Amino acid sequence: MLRSLDIRDMLIIDRLELALAPGLNVLTGETGAGKSILLDALGFVLGWRGRAELVREGATQGEVTAEFDLPPGHPARAILDEAGLPSDDGLLLRRVNSRDGRKTAWVNDRRVSGEVLRALSDTLVELHGQHDDRGLLNPRGHRQLLDAFGGLDDHAARSRAAWRDLQGARAALAEAEAAVAKVREEEDFLRHAVAEMDALSPEPGEDATLDTRRRMMQAAEKIREDVTRAHAALGGAGAEPMLRDAARWLADAAGEAEGTLEAPIAALDRALEELGEAEQGVARALDGLAFDGAELEQVEERLFAIRALARKHGVQPDDLAELAATLTGRLAQLDGAAGDLQSLAKAVETAEAGYEAAADALGAARAEAAEALDAAMGRELPPLKMERARFSTEITEAEAGPEGRDGVTFTVATNPGAPSGPLNKIASGGELSRFLLALKVCLTAEAEGLTMIFDEIDRGVGGATADAVGRRLEALSDSAQVLVVTHSPQVAARASHHWRVEKRVEQGVTLSQVVPLSDMERVDELARMLAGDSVTEEARAAARALLEA
Repeated sequence: MLRSLDIRDMLIIDRLELALAPGLNVLTGETGAGKSILLDALGFVLGWRGRAELVREGATQGEVTAEFDLPPGHPARAILDEAGLPSDDGLLLRRVNSRDGRKTAWVNDRRVSGEVLRALSDTLVELHGQHDDRGLLNPRGHRQLLDAFGGLDDHAARSRAAWRDLQGARAALAEAEAAVAKVREEEDFLRHAVAEMDALSPEPGEDATLDTRRRMMQAAEKIREDVTRAHAALGGAGAEPMLRDAARWLADAAGEAEGTLEAPIAALDRALEELGEAEQGVARALDGLAFDGAELEQVEERLFAIRALARKHGVQPDDLAELAATLTGRLAQLDGAAGDLQSLAKAVETAEAGYEAAADALGAARAEAAEALDAAMGRELPPLKMERARFSTEITEAEAGPEGRDGVTFTVATNPGAPSGPLNKIASGGELSRFLLALKVCLTAEAEGLTMIFDEIDRGVGGATADAVGRRLEALSDSAQVLVVTHSPQVAARASHHWRVEKRVEQGVTLSQVVPLSDMERVDELARMLAGDSVTEEARAAARALLEA
């Protein structure tokens, strides 16, 4: 419930403090007195998009503060919690508009964005008027309104989830089909290239190994003779027997040399050991130099084949093995594509069945909600002097989408036998006002803690019809706070709390103010609304009769 509205330096309001109460709150006043400015100011603090220039002429900034009561469990509390805002002591909204157009907002003294304000406003206030901008006259919003009326959030969520699954399955199938089509374009190349790779089977590092082996074999003939002579000089027919003889002779003489031969003998032992290692190394080198012409031809043939294949594919020889794996994988993708596509197509079929089931369930729930809404409207219209009018929620087949396959349109017929049609094309101004009032009453019947604002919803009606509208608003205020801006004395007479909006001129500046009316002042205000500028005793008597009715 809206407890208070504090406005400073907005449009033609310099300072205004309005304390609101439960029940039916009515604002009246002459045309141009500033009644709509109050709604502009409230919309501003709630984050609604409205007039661009709001700051009062001569002021540096304008400011609006609104205080709301939040009962336990109010939907606004969840938004506050999600935004990390305190919610223990009700709700205080404050928004400032500077002269240069900058807007700054606070919620419970914490700075917030306009998005947070608008999210809160959806749970706090419903604004309704003859030219309703919240979707009643726009068929595009009727489906959402019906879902809200029927409490179909879970059904709609399942439909959206099923639609996402279906779109994802279709996208995966389309992507796989495109990939397969691309691979098929190069199928001949892939099969030939993979066959070449398989036949050659190049290994990483093989190019360097073959090149080294080739160079060694090419050089082997040149160096083999020298290496062979060196091996003979080191081996059994060369230096080794001579060193062993010298070592034996010195060992025989060592006993009588008084230790002078021990060092030479040790050196000879070391020399023989080193000589043995040298001889073994040269022998291994000779083994490595052993080849025949056929082997050199084979090495060169494979080396040249690897390098030719690398040039053909524009890669380094060491990258051929990785390229072979890649080409083999692409060919395997092509060979296994039929199975993959079949699996993905099956997934699409499953997703389609899931979506069909969710859309059917949502459609059935909408049909039930439509019957309930039509019945509720049937109960709301007679008290508004529209016994002969009929309201109908038409559900038609629409293009499938996240919200199902149903098109929803609110239609009316104002007289028996008359064709039904869209609200804004069939109903006259007065009829439209009452249809909108009845529809909003039905759509918000389950809402708790809402402040409902009706901006001249009674325009175009008078007499008994206006009285019926007033009585319906009064009944509505038993379960919700209702704020009505009206020119109808029959509606104003039903108010629990009545304010008059006035204009005054101070030092050449026009300002607006809101005055709470006493019982006597209400009589004069209703008399003015009945008779115009010249208030007569007859008008006052009529006003008192309205208040007593």
